[in-house]
Amino acid sequence: MQNWNEYYPRPQLRRESFLSLNGSWELNGKAITLPFPPESKASGYEGELNGEMCYRRFFHLPEGFWHRGHRVILHFGAVDQVCSVQVNGRIIAHHEGGYLPFEADITDWLNLGENELVVNATDTLSHDYPYGKQRKDRGGMWYTPVSGIWQSVWMECVPEKHIEEICITPDTRGITLNVATKEENCTVTVGGKQWEIATNCDVRLEIENPVCWSPENPHLYDLHVTAGEDAVDSYFALRTVSIQEFNGVQRVCLNGKPIFMNGLLDQGYFVEGIYLPESPEGYARDVENMQELGFNLLRKHIKIEPEIFYYECDRRGMLVMQDMVNAGDYHFFRDTVLPTAGIRWWPDFRPGGKKRKQFFEKHCRDTQKHLYNHPCIIAYTVFNEGWGQYDADRIYTELKNNDPTRFYDATSGWFHKKKSDVDSLHIYFRNAVLKPKERPMLLSECGGYTRAIEGHMFNVGGKYGYGKTDSEEALTDKIAEMYEIMVLPAIKAGLCGVIYTQVSDVEDEINGLYTYDRAVCKVNKEKMRRLGEKALARLQESV
Repeated sequence: MQNWNEYYPRPQLRRESFLSLNGSWELNGKAITLPFPPESKASGYEGELNGEMCYRRFFHLPEGFWHRGHRVILHFGAVDQVCSVQVNGRIIAHHEGGYLPFEADITDWLNLGENELVVNATDTLSHDYPYGKQRKDRGGMWYTPVSGIWQSVWMECVPEKHIEEICITPDTRGITLNVATKEENCTVTVGGKQWEIATNCDVRLEIENPVCWSPENPHLYDLHVTAGEDAVDSYFALRTVSIQEFNGVQRVCLNGKPIFMNGLLDQGYFVEGIYLPESPEGYARDVENMQELGFNLLRKHIKIEPEIFYYECDRRGMLVMQDMVNAGDYHFFRDTVLPTAGIRWWPDFRPGGKKRKQFFEKHCRDTQKHLYNHPCIIAYTVFNEGWGQYDADRIYTELKNNDPTRFYDATSGWFHKKKSDVDSLHIYFRNAVLKPKERPMLLSECGGYTRAIEGHMFNVGGKYGYGKTDSEEALTDKIAEMYEIMVLPAIKAGLCGVIYTQVSDVEDEINGLYTYDRAVCKVNKEKMRRLGEKALARLQESV
């Protein structure tokens, strides 16, 4: 089993130069194992947490790692929420926000012998920053918070003029490629064919005998880029996402063909590491398990994962709907009770200062840039159930213009405004008759039926969910009934997808298709697969 120390954290831009700094660190004077957050069992941390964290470790550069005239870059996958980084007593980086990577050139402050790395982090769960499902008083749909460093820390050595990033925009016949570097030209290799292209501008590359990417055939092309002394490996897929009319009905299309998104809500929580599985292979197991049940999409719910998750979805053909991570306050009565009772309109405004709004919008744009090259991501959710919602139409327009290669659910669940690519509904506790209108309809949350499995519960008293069952047969039949009444009849009229809650139990929630430890599948696998096949057949009959 591959551990986090061996895993290369950036599969879209790989170099031979790689030095993991995961493993043994010191946090507030006590031992901790990274990249796991200190609240998790996998971290081994036994100290107290008060929102102020001081991480420290010492390291030596391995022989041959650094070359004269090259630069050493230090990378952090994610640190929650605000941090500063010191190398040998010099502050070399400051970062805010807990979900996106950042880096710093540390070459000029390194010693040939021992080096000291210190990270001072503050996490007050401020709602000025994106925070997801974290809450100090966890329970119900709120989970144990994570603090400080929770993704990989690593270094690489690069030439002075190195490839800083690559941007890949695909269609069904080729890609538009932009290689950012101080070199004027670079060599690109795909499948044995080479192109000499200019850098820092968009260049079109046509692919001979193109093979499109889809859940049924997740074909990836290897990409090798050389610029001066630098060389990186990457990959891409050929695919498009669009909304087109078929027989008078608007449909979400992949590569110009209508698709039905048979999906699951994916919170991305794990017993061992809370925000991380014990091993990177935990992501592959989740994807495989859900595909085995007949699902072709995961809605990554208000959390951004390490890139290994998206890589596993890319190579295995799992579609992803990525939520933006919410900031701002949540109010149970306004944001849940009233909409559940049918009151689903509210002024498009939530209290919050200028900093919170500016940071949320920047975080959305940074998320788009960070995940842009992953073909699995076909959609973004902007606001979920009104949490922190404001200016939804404006933000939808700006994000859609920034990345038009995906579709957007501007207001998932309720509090809809004028602009969105889909009509998005959350329906629990009942099976409604769905009536799609002008836009494709997405049943973006539903189900959530509970089944307690003794010996596999985070909290023996946990029972949170949206309808109780007591056996594999009862849970499977309950889901099948929901499909037969609410999902399948609406596909002909324009229902483009369903997202069932959820992949696994999470702490007090016991409404997963798997237990929290992923040890027990709680439904009949064959019957679940047949539901997905029925939905696909209904779509094919309709177009």
